[in-house]
Amino acid sequence: MEGPSNGFKWFGEGFDGFPKTLPDDCVQYTLYIIDERLNEFEIREQLRKIQTAAASLCKSMLKGYIWQRDDFRMELKKQEGLSFLHGSTNFGDSIEDEWLVVYLLRELSRQFSNGWVRVIDSDGEFLLVEAAEALPKWLNPEVAENRVWINDGKLLIIPKEGKQDEARDGALKLASALAFIQGRRSDLLHPQAIQSEAFHRLQKYPAKIEDTFHHARVRIPRRLAYVLHKNVGYISPAVEAFYLRDPISLKPLRLHRPSGLFFPPEDLVTVSVKFTKVGFAQVKSQSFDTPQAWTGWITKLPSTVGQAGYEIGMKIACGFEMLLSDPQNVDKKSVREIKLHLEDIDAGEDHLPSDEDIKKWDFKEDDESWLDIDFQEFERELSGKGGRDPLGQSAGFGDQAAHENLRKMVSRFEKFMNEDDGGAQDAEFLDDMDEDNDSDTSGGSVSGEGEGDGGEEDVEFDEDRFASMMKEMMGLPSTEAADAPIPPHIESKPKALSSEESDSINEEEEMRKAMMEMEAELRDAGALEPPSENNTHKEKSLPSTTGTSREAAISRFVTSPDTSKEQSFPDEEGELNIDFNRAKVLLSRLAEP
Repeated sequence: MEGPSNGFKWFGEGFDGFPKTLPDDCVQYTLYIIDERLNEFEIREQLRKIQTAAASLCKSMLKGYIWQRDDFRMELKKQEGLSFLHGSTNFGDSIEDEWLVVYLLRELSRQFSNGWVRVIDSDGEFLLVEAAEALPKWLNPEVAENRVWINDGKLLIIPKEGKQDEARDGALKLASALAFIQGRRSDLLHPQAIQSEAFHRLQKYPAKIEDTFHHARVRIPRRLAYVLHKNVGYISPAVEAFYLRDPISLKPLRLHRPSGLFFPPEDLVTVSVKFTKVGFAQVKSQSFDTPQAWTGWITKLPSTVGQAGYEIGMKIACGFEMLLSDPQNVDKKSVREIKLHLEDIDAGEDHLPSDEDIKKWDFKEDDESWLDIDFQEFERELSGKGGRDPLGQSAGFGDQAAHENLRKMVSRFEKFMNEDDGGAQDAEFLDDMDEDNDSDTSGGSVSGEGEGDGGEEDVEFDEDRFASMMKEMMGLPSTEAADAPIPPHIESKPKALSSEESDSINEEEEMRKAMMEMEAELRDAGALEPPSENNTHKEKSLPSTTGTSREAAISRFVTSPDTSKEQSFPDEEGELNIDFNRAKVLLSRLAEP
């Protein structure tokens, strides 16, 4: 489903500035108070109460929660005389953060019945994207903007009524949407099917919040253990710094002496570190050579920590090193806080934890089986035949959420394929292909009876025709063209050439001349051997090429496998012997602008 139109106007249409669009992986949310009984001052007081309630909700439900990038935060704003709460969260690769934001907003709307929430991301009304299977046909991306609201825990939709109070592109203006809610609240749509689909991912909250984490036993420097114990959320920016590293960020790790590092590989301790599952998978899956400063420490591992625990600890320590060393991160809140903690240690205002202190910390280690994928089970899931073990439990790859999401995706795709009236409007992922397919007619076309009358057409796959087309695209002589007999009327009487055919012949003639000049240059440079009399005679006796210009070009580089290097033609089986080195030189010249 495409995002809403940005309403951009050119200078002749009343230019009012460049449109503001959300960055990728970002969710934006706004909360309005709609109550005709309240004045502006009372509305702002109500918004402050909601702001306080949001902070309390996060504190009670999200204790120890690790956000991938930004946390949930709402600020009081005023625009065009209207006060509201606004916030945005960059969730990075963790889609669970986005749905956690939706859950929190839904809970706030239940606590304050006069609060109306609108939430979008870079895809626009992503709640409608989630409920695409249940949407009516009129609710398309062109008209969906400002129509989807959350109130009292429900998903409500403003119906479409003509073109009044709508922008030029069909989207509903925000002022019109708020006026509709205030004056005609009873006319709002509350389709249960759309709500069930849109809120499907929220069914297991808040219990699901803890399932997004993974605990692993690692071996890290004591200074780093101290920092993580202060705030476990510091792990996310460090993992991202490691995952998105580049040669410049790796420069601090090339030091031979570890004394110049923030977290030198000395005084290592074994602790349990809490990751998001996304972050742990990013660290675990990365191949990373041991930095010079860490070389030799692997021999000092205790038997209680395996190779994996050491490697994970080394990776996150290097991630913290890259995070703190990069000048681009000096203004980040997490970087400033970490450096303050280290300054307290160096100044003696705080002390590092002892071994006895570390033993009192929570020590948890989770199973990593959720990372494993059974590809046979994956194939069964895609075919809708997911298996179960003898105890009736779901057997296969990943966690239960992955199973459910995959089954949901497969069922939706099957339903789309089985619907008689299914079209591009029902599968948004086909939209991007429409324009290319409409303009691409050089490779053949599909036509049939019943075209334009709404009937279905049977599409047949012709393997011979496909092979012929592929040969033409690659510049090779088509078997179909080579074997096809020449009609008598064409052989005996030349056909009158149209202007397009004449231009094509002129282009081929120009190409032939260019090829002759190029061949001469290659021979002068020693890339090609000078032609012998036999070769010259054969070249002059070659029939004129009637294929594409690329066929003509490549045909000049067809050689015999013997040492005489004479040109040859397809044998009885239609196989060609090509001097690929010469062809490569030629094609590189043809590709030049």
